[in-house]
Amino acid sequence: MSIPQSGGGPIEDFAQLAGLIESGCKPASDWRIGTEHEKFGFLADTLAPVPYDGPRSIRALLEGLRDRFGWTPVMEQANIIGLTRNGANVSLEPGGQFELSGAPLATLHEVRAELDAHLAEVRAVAGPLGIAHIGVGAAPVWRHEDMPMMPKGRYRLMTDYMGRVGTHGTQMMYRTCTVQVNLDYASEADMVKKLRVALALQPVATALFASSPFFEGKVNGHKSWRSRIWRSLDDARTGMLPFVFEDGMGFQRYVDWVLDAPMYFVYRDGRYIDALGQSFRDFLKGKLPALPGEKPTLSDWADHMTTVFPEARVKKYIEMRGADVGDAAHIAALPAFWVGLMYDQSALDAAWDLVRGLDADTREGLRVAASVAALQGEAGGVKLLDLARAAVSLSQAGLAARGLDEQRHLAPLVESLRTGKVQADRWLERFAGEWRGDLGRIYAEARL
Repeated sequence: MSIPQSGGGPIEDFAQLAGLIESGCKPASDWRIGTEHEKFGFLADTLAPVPYDGPRSIRALLEGLRDRFGWTPVMEQANIIGLTRNGANVSLEPGGQFELSGAPLATLHEVRAELDAHLAEVRAVAGPLGIAHIGVGAAPVWRHEDMPMMPKGRYRLMTDYMGRVGTHGTQMMYRTCTVQVNLDYASEADMVKKLRVALALQPVATALFASSPFFEGKVNGHKSWRSRIWRSLDDARTGMLPFVFEDGMGFQRYVDWVLDAPMYFVYRDGRYIDALGQSFRDFLKGKLPALPGEKPTLSDWADHMTTVFPEARVKKYIEMRGADVGDAAHIAALPAFWVGLMYDQSALDAAWDLVRGLDADTREGLRVAASVAALQGEAGGVKLLDLARAAVSLSQAGLAARGLDEQRHLAPLVESLRTGKVQADRWLERFAGEWRGDLGRIYAEARL
């Protein structure tokens, strides 16, 4: 999850809200690729989650990366909660999931090199501590009571609120891991087309990257339990955003939706002030109960924008949010899939032609079908395997047009389309076969 935003002065004009999004517009020559992935840490001898404190801990891992590899620490009160270096940052999810938010990079080859270097650094520090990491979309065995809570004020507030507005919110916070990519847009019209394609094809990403068929030690009936969790989290801030496909969609329409999402907090002087359920519209009027008489800054608005979680999210770029994390090859394949579709105009136009006829019920049906059956799912007469084949083919063409030999990063997806099987299918086969029902085997076989 996002770190506190900074650098914004007072909001003096309502137009500044949409202006923040508009400020992300860039010429194609300046478009970059920002890849984020999360992973579960565990103690190699016991397979238990890694605590925050102690000799074998998240704190020790962060401090080791700081001391050995030149990362700058990010502190909250007296606790180290993240690291920054050269445009990248390492942060913690609520249950200790270890996240790399990569630097904005120009090519997919650079993305893969950054990933490999990060994993090598993490292994170098984590190995002597007896810590390892696993790349799956949901914790396969751990229960909620097994999970540590990271010392971040934002998470304490969110944990309470999630328990009141949905049935799966704390599962998302503490026991899921994702991979996503952040991509640029040139204009309002370009943002709208990319967001529409992103939302319509998120079910394809969910299907292709599904890796979470286990939860609390059992087969859970879904190929992507992580995706299932998101459907019962908080309707006010999640979902497929049907309004994006309506006439009049633009920066302001997205702002209006975010304004309707209840607040979580306001960040002041290193601490989080409880504003749960309160209205940012009231904040703009100086009538926020948490801070009576005070009006927000652009940093407050940027913070609030990080508390909505649709399947694709707009900030000063677009985040593709529909995929489970997996092995390193799949982590690199996720940005490759979306860059191929989004950063070549012919591929983007063709992708929109591919999905523009899908109605809201079909898009939502495909989202559900992807979480349950991955590539074998279908809804509204549309088969996910067919839609995925078409989308990956367009992505390959888009990458080829970039002329950088980046198509190789799609290899895991090409293999899944050949066999019809994704990571979740392979885990289920092993669980029923060579593992003989021993789910502890996944900790060795899915190590990053």
